[in-house]
Amino acid sequence: MSHDHHHHHHHDDVANIKVAFFLNLAFTLIEIVGGVLTNSVAILSDAVHDLGDSLSLGLSWWFGNKAKAQPTPRFSYGPKRLSLLAALINALVLITGSVLVLSEAIPRLWAPQMPHAQGMIWLAILGIAANGAAVFRLKGAKTQNAKVVSLHLLEDVLGWVMVLAVAIALLFVDWPILDPLLSVCYMLFILYNVIKNLWNTLLIFLQATPDDLDLKVIEEELRQVNGVADIHQLHAWSFDGESHVLTAHVVADRQLSPDNYAALKVALAEICQRHPISHTTFEIEYVDESCRMAHRHEHSH
Repeated sequence: MSHDHHHHHHHDDVANIKVAFFLNLAFTLIEIVGGVLTNSVAILSDAVHDLGDSLSLGLSWWFGNKAKAQPTPRFSYGPKRLSLLAALINALVLITGSVLVLSEAIPRLWAPQMPHAQGMIWLAILGIAANGAAVFRLKGAKTQNAKVVSLHLLEDVLGWVMVLAVAIALLFVDWPILDPLLSVCYMLFILYNVIKNLWNTLLIFLQATPDDLDLKVIEEELRQVNGVADIHQLHAWSFDGESHVLTAHVVADRQLSPDNYAALKVALAEICQRHPISHTTFEIEYVDESCRMAHRHEHSH
C-alpha cells in the first residue's frame, strides 16, 4: 500500500521537475540577454544561478525518470542513486558558476558602473513570476532530488526580490555599487547552501547512518522482542536520502520451531515499520553458533 503511495509521489515529482525545467531554461536565456543589456552583474549572477538550476532540473528530470527503472543484475537495487549523482553534478556546476560571477562582480566594487534600473525592474518582476511558478509546482516534494531543486528555485525567487529592491533604489539614488554588492552577497549565500547540500549528498554516498534513524533506539526495540538474546552487526544506510536500508544479525535465545521463527520475523518487521525503513535484511543466528562476521573480523586482525 505505502509503496504505491510513494511511487505516485515520485511520479509527480518527476513531472513537476520537467515543467520547472522548461520554465527555467526559457527564462535563463531571457536573463542572460537582459543582464548584458541592463549592464547589471546582479542579473548576470542570477542568470548563472538559473543556468545551474536549469542544468540541475534537466539532470533531475532525466535521472528521476531513470531512477524509476526496474532493478537489473548489474544494479540489483535499481538505479535509485542516480538522483544523488544529479545532485552532485548540479552542486559542482553551481560552485563553478558562482566563482565565475564573483570574479566579474568583485572588481566592480571598486569601479561600479550604473546599470539600467528600469530594465532591471521589468526583468525582476518576470523573474519572480517565472521562478514562483516553478516553486509552486514542486511544493511538498518528497525526494532528495526534488527538495534540492525546490530549494534552488526558492532562492531564485528571493534573489529576484532583492534585484527588484536594488533596481527601485537605483531609480532614486545614484549608488551603482549596490548592483555588484548584491551580486557578491547573493553568490556567497548560494555557495554556502550548495556546499551544505553537497556535504549531505556525500554523506549518503559514504553510507552514513541516515539522520532520521536512531540506531540505538532501533537496537533497543529489537532487543525487547520475545526470543531475542542479542543483536549485532546492525547497519543502516540510505539509497537516496529517502529510501533507507537496515541489516542486522539477530541471535535467538533458543532453537526455533517454524512457527516461532515466523512469529519472530513478524515481530522484527513490525518494529521496522515504526521507522522510515524501506528495506530490511535480518540474519537469524543461535547463541552457540559462531557469527560469520565476527569470525572474519578476527581473521583480519
